[in-house]
Amino acid sequence: MVKYGIANGWIPMGRLELNDLVKVFESGSSEIVAVDELNVTVEDGDLLVLVGPSGCGKSTTLRCIAGLERVTSGRIELDGRDITHLKPKERDMAMVFQNYALYPHMSVRKNIGYGLKITTDLDRSTVYERVEETAEMLEIGDLLDKKPSELSGGQQQRVALGRAIIREPEVFLMDEPLSNLDAKLRTTMRTEIQQLQQEMDVTTIYVTHDQTEAMTMGDYIAVLDDGELQQLGTPLQCYHEPRNRFVAGFIGSPSMNFLEIERGGNVLHHDEFTYQLSSKTVDAVANASQRLTLGVRPEHIDIVDGSVTNAVRTEIEVVEPMGELSYVYMTIGDQTYTASVDGELRLSSGEVVSVEFPEDKIHLFDAETGEAVKNSETAERVETTARS
Repeated sequence: MVKYGIANGWIPMGRLELNDLVKVFESGSSEIVAVDELNVTVEDGDLLVLVGPSGCGKSTTLRCIAGLERVTSGRIELDGRDITHLKPKERDMAMVFQNYALYPHMSVRKNIGYGLKITTDLDRSTVYERVEETAEMLEIGDLLDKKPSELSGGQQQRVALGRAIIREPEVFLMDEPLSNLDAKLRTTMRTEIQQLQQEMDVTTIYVTHDQTEAMTMGDYIAVLDDGELQQLGTPLQCYHEPRNRFVAGFIGSPSMNFLEIERGGNVLHHDEFTYQLSSKTVDAVANASQRLTLGVRPEHIDIVDGSVTNAVRTEIEVVEPMGELSYVYMTIGDQTYTASVDGELRLSSGEVVSVEFPEDKIHLFDAETGEAVKNSETAERVETTARS
């Protein structure tokens, strides 16, 4: 089965499978497990984002897929073909690096066309024609005779993308390609990469530590921690229905607030407050541990009248006006928590207010394992909408 390529050519479909992928590095007499039995399938044309903190194994996974790292065990398949031990040039993949990796002595034209020149037997005029088409697509046609040192960061990134695009690979691999750009340009390039990927319909693996990039770009997100897959799902699934506390805390900005509690019947007990549960929630956590962690996202904390059921008294430490909204940092006991409130609400440091954690918005996690035992009811609505 085939699909149409950018240069009026045909390129094969790119379904990528990682089966029990393991990568172990030797460090003296010890071993470091960088990737631990990773199982992921990326369907043809999908954009999968590998996201997680530094050292979680996402870049190592990408390098294993590219063939730049030797796999310790497991299997990598592309369209059902085992490519685990193939050389990088035999995998029909193109990689875009964080530092662009452009040849400084070559013009933009030669940088973009270099891959075709050394891997194909196309004549010079055909290569130059393909370079022109790719450059026009990326809106850098007027820069073809310049050297990388004469370009801005965003222009260099477009050249790096052009070098990957012109090869018409089965899979694009992108390793934090926007991390060297300023915030405004990063947003612009993020949109452009999405548009290009959708237009070309090429399977793409994108690595980032920025959960905002993950949420806005990915068809699916694979959240990694310490080499292990924590959750694989759509951005909204990972946001509204995190599988565990790690995912809940990592996805979302500002991050989710966590409060340690004990469950007794239909009441959650915290050192500073008690929280009455409805019968629906009691049933949902009936088999859960007594020790739980209550999670609530900043945007789901409401400032309310003190007479409201489950209202919690708190003192405001800092208010950060952001325009449309404000971040409010408040103390409960000896811990600081964050709320995101309407920017028109006038609050000040030292003010004592009451807040509510709406029951349909809270998450509950097992305090020992971190596994979710109850998610926000928004997750149910998102899932229902996705099915309809």
